[in-house]
Amino acid sequence: MTKYNKVFLLLGSNIEPRYDYIKKAEEQISENIGKIIQSSHIYESEPLGFTAEVSFLNRVLFINSKLSASSILNTIHLIEKGLGRKRTSLGYASRTIDIDILYFNNDIINSENLTVPHARLHQRKFTLLPLVEIAPNYVNPVLKNNNAKLLELCTDISKVNTYKLQ
Repeated sequence: MTKYNKVFLLLGSNIEPRYDYIKKAEEQISENIGKIIQSSHIYESEPLGFTAEVSFLNRVLFINSKLSASSILNTIHLIEKGLGRKRTSLGYASRTIDIDILYFNNDIINSENLTVPHARLHQRKFTLLPLVEIAPNYVNPVLKNNNAKLLELCTDISKVNTYKLQ
């Protein structure tokens, strides 16, 4: 019997057409990483850590994958590059698509290019709201609290709303 890894991914975009980038990323994740079991609503949030004209759209996906965490990361980078993501060393910037691994099973990974659970997920409402929508009781293996409790403890005061398609 094949073992599937339980993976939570966060998708984000703030370059138009934002919604299209999210949908194209989902298609490629489904084709190249694993089966999407559940997806949150799409949320709209103001940029955090930098100024931009356009708000972000974010969605969390729960997927089953046969791939390792490092293989998923490599595939994510290929998907991002294929969708026009330009990486910069200047810190936060607007992007066509950003895909983060939030959780990989209950694993704790601290390597040079990957930290799982995502190191800042508990500080970001735009991550926690969609995560709580689909996995409120999932326990962060580092912080030892479930996602609902992490949201309750989160001090992020930025605006995050459910996105309505125009």
